[in-house]
Amino acid sequence: MNLRDLVYGLYARRVEGRLDHDQVPKHIGVILDGNRRWAKASGGTAAQGHRAGADKISEFLGWCAETDVEVVTLWMLSTDNFDRPDDELVPLLGIIEDTVRNLAADGRWRVHHVGTPDLLPDRTRSVLKEAEEATSDTTGILVNVAVGYGGRQEIADAVRSLLHEHAKKGTSFEELAEIVDVERISEHLYTRGQPDPDLVIRTSGEQRLSGFMLWQSAHSEYYFCEVFWPAFRKVDFLRALRDYAARHRRYGA
Repeated sequence: MNLRDLVYGLYARRVEGRLDHDQVPKHIGVILDGNRRWAKASGGTAAQGHRAGADKISEFLGWCAETDVEVVTLWMLSTDNFDRPDDELVPLLGIIEDTVRNLAADGRWRVHHVGTPDLLPDRTRSVLKEAEEATSDTTGILVNVAVGYGGRQEIADAVRSLLHEHAKKGTSFEELAEIVDVERISEHLYTRGQPDPDLVIRTSGEQRLSGFMLWQSAHSEYYFCEVFWPAFRKVDFLRALRDYAARHRRYGA
């Protein structure tokens, strides 16, 4: 261990020792950004960057488990990512499939897919479905894997689901217009039944949501971190939790 690692370890333990677990967010959303830029900076390929980013996920979930986080949403593939060239998209989907299988096999996490299945290849859909079924009785952290996910698409899908539900019941448009409210739409989101994210972390220095959990993050706190996702360290995570605990959430009051 070199001097830098020693200092880093001491600092991380100091931050962790001062962390109030009563102030830890119960649901954390993460925009896993910067894989390709990390790879470029180190002379690697995009696939190598995505693989390094995927390898970081298990470590990150371990930190969450240590600090009593209950739900984690990981944005792994957006609807916009389908515009990427096939020579990048196909390997990325393979990496995502491997990651989801590993999460399910770990035994500590309950995997849930959030996104539009119709956009995904059959093999990817099957992997996501199998992971959900295999971990349905797991009592650990609920891990939402956002694959083929877009915030606007989610809201559109929720409204469509609501309309289909009431069409089957024979509800008229006039009756439906009278009863539609925030709660009814929330019941049709990909994350229905879950708490909204308390904290949203985005790595790589970008300071925007890019459509991530637009509905659910109305009252979330945001933490933007300069480091690329593959280089995200425990001390970066602890800093985000410390920053969150220092804020006063007023929910508009």
